[in-house]
Amino acid sequence: MSREPAFIAVEGPIGVGKTALAERLAERLNAGLVLESQADNPFLERFYRDRKGSALPAQLFFLFERARQVENLRQDDLFSSLRIADFLLERDRLFAELNLDPEELSLYEQIRARLGMDPPQPDLVVYLQAPVDVLAERITRRGIEHERHLERDYLEQVAERYASFFHDYDAAPLLIVNVAAIDPIHNDVEFEALLERVKSTRRGRHFYNPIAAFG
Repeated sequence: MSREPAFIAVEGPIGVGKTALAERLAERLNAGLVLESQADNPFLERFYRDRKGSALPAQLFFLFERARQVENLRQDDLFSSLRIADFLLERDRLFAELNLDPEELSLYEQIRARLGMDPPQPDLVVYLQAPVDVLAERITRRGIEHERHLERDYLEQVAERYASFFHDYDAAPLLIVNVAAIDPIHNDVEFEALLERVKSTRRGRHFYNPIAAFG
């Protein structure tokens, strides 16, 4: 990737801070922002209470929302030189495979195929990762109501699925960031260091494993 990026996707498991980082990057880089609207999903709280009974409607709501967001991304391409999203469309299937039974997954795949989504390819994917203990602590600290019912076992499964997904990911340049010991959202020094890595990553797969800044 020799040219300046036009589309950056920030990804990672629940609680890792992808939305907050996407927002700060967009503000700093004067970029358009496309966010996953979890708060708008009326099935999400029910899903965390009853995964088996509410997985399909929660997943389909996100799927239809993705179709709308893909269209917005294509329209924004006419007006914004850089767009930053806090999701990667391909990872929706990660959650579908984890949460849906075979019949539900088949229906999900049929609907997804009918929607005919053709998302723009990111110029860079920033994958944030942290141990499950760190994710659980951050989820508790941010205090989102429906996440009170999120079980550790499910969080472990999500983190494992993300690790597996990005182990083989080669569709775009990838920057893997260990955020276990840093807070680029509230620490300006750590944010600026990460920003420089984001701006300098143009191709291939890279790992960023920083030590927390002091002082």
